[in-house]
Amino acid sequence: MSRTSTQQDAAPAPDPAASDAAPKADSPLVHGLKQRHLSMIALGGVIGAGLFVGSGAGIAAAGPSIVLAYAVSGALVMLVMRMLGEMSAANPASGSFSVHAERAIGPWAGFTAGWGFWFLLCVAVGLEGIGAAKIMVGWFPDSPEWAWVALFMLVFCGANLTAVKNFGEFEFWFAALKVGAITLFLGIGVLAILGILPGSDTPAPGLENLTGEGGFMPNGTDGLIIGLLASVFAYGGLETVTIAAAESENPVRSVAKAVRTAMWRIALFYVGSMLVVVTLLPWDNKDVAAKGPYVATLDHLGIPGAGQIMNVIVLIALLSAMNANIYGASRMSYSLIVRGQGPKVLGRVYSGVPRLAVLASSVFGFVCVLLSYWRPDDVFPWLLNMIGAMILVVWIFIAVSQLILRRRTEREEPQKLVVRMWAYPFLTWVALAAMAYIFYLMTEQPDTRKQLLATGTLTLCLAVIGYVRQKRAEKQEKPAATA
Repeated sequence: MSRTSTQQDAAPAPDPAASDAAPKADSPLVHGLKQRHLSMIALGGVIGAGLFVGSGAGIAAAGPSIVLAYAVSGALVMLVMRMLGEMSAANPASGSFSVHAERAIGPWAGFTAGWGFWFLLCVAVGLEGIGAAKIMVGWFPDSPEWAWVALFMLVFCGANLTAVKNFGEFEFWFAALKVGAITLFLGIGVLAILGILPGSDTPAPGLENLTGEGGFMPNGTDGLIIGLLASVFAYGGLETVTIAAAESENPVRSVAKAVRTAMWRIALFYVGSMLVVVTLLPWDNKDVAAKGPYVATLDHLGIPGAGQIMNVIVLIALLSAMNANIYGASRMSYSLIVRGQGPKVLGRVYSGVPRLAVLASSVFGFVCVLLSYWRPDDVFPWLLNMIGAMILVVWIFIAVSQLILRRRTEREEPQKLVVRMWAYPFLTWVALAAMAYIFYLMTEQPDTRKQLLATGTLTLCLAVIGYVRQKRAEKQEKPAATA
């Protein structure tokens, strides 16, 4: 039976020693998310402004081979999500991969993965707020950008301070609009490729744009590598569904279904979109990078008001990401805190919601926005570089954790393996090798080399802090055990 009652206000934080590895009947968080919420969170999480706008830079670098880049990185994401789905279905937890890393590797690993991801989400909230504000200023030129950022932060912070079902409803409709837009674009694109788009004089392009203008890989392997790196980081966001699953009516069934349904749709939306764009337009069309591939394609087909239509969709994508990232950051920090990995005061739960964790995550996101104004030339770029490769760090923790926990679960509780990683352990090792290779590729490019250095510095600092905390806790436990 789903839980509908709320906890007493200002309920004390759970004992830090308590495990967050599985949902409990007396968990302070309310299980208010339905299956439809989880399914849309899984889909909407990867459909962001990076796909609608940022993919233009990847096309400009890789040409038609961007399709191959997105297919390869999409396959890697599918493997990572299958691993995460296996662990989350076996042990649903609001801390998701942080909890799994702690159980598999040790508290220092859970600390590093969890707070690193929290930092990533909070900075992303600031970036999305800035992006959404710029769109609004374009529509209302006399309005100040900071006012829009403040408004969006207040709205979504407020939404996350209320019952979790409100977050779910926001994300359901945001994601539904994004999925609808992608589906409509793919439909229009296929008709145009076949030369049967009603009201369009654009002839069927055939294979001319895929094989002409320098061929399928006009910039060689260097261009493909740049496109691959861009596509890898565009997929970040799916992890939030396993965090949200812990607050669903049936965590095990919900996360299993959400992960399964998201797999093929990732390939359809990302790879399909890129194939439509590079088939209909020459890859070196300046509008692809300047306007974004979707706007450029719709303009090419003579769709009226394409620019403004896509601006609305991008705004929805940014607001959706803000909402999801505030939620994900607050639940990740809450999980860390109740496991003794953060300040206890932020772990207090009010009416089933960790409101202080929501406020702390929102405030940090707003500070990132302020830094973009106060220190645009030094501190803010350093923040951006710090999160540049953090998603890869998280994926590595996921893969290593799955290798360890799969063996342990098969030995101790095999009935919990309702979702299984394909071809275990072979494909897990393949995914780890692919991530290591991506790190190597990042050292070859000046921009990504800076990101790798900054992310590595942040990860190392978190790992050292986590390890020191772990050793200190172990020393404190020894006298208690011998007393």
